[in-house]
Amino acid sequence: MRHIVKLVLILAVLGGIGLVGFAYVGDLSPQRSQVSEPVSLDGN
Repeated sequence: MRHIVKLVLILAVLGGIGLVGFAYVGDLSPQRSQVSEPVSLDGN
């Protein structure tokens, strides 16, 4: 039972380190660029 608790704690610490590392390194923000396209409107 002690080994299972130790394994769960190790996995939790490794998961926390991975989450913090991903937060600092992983940049998932999209590339932004302005798009301009002419539009013709049918008026009266």
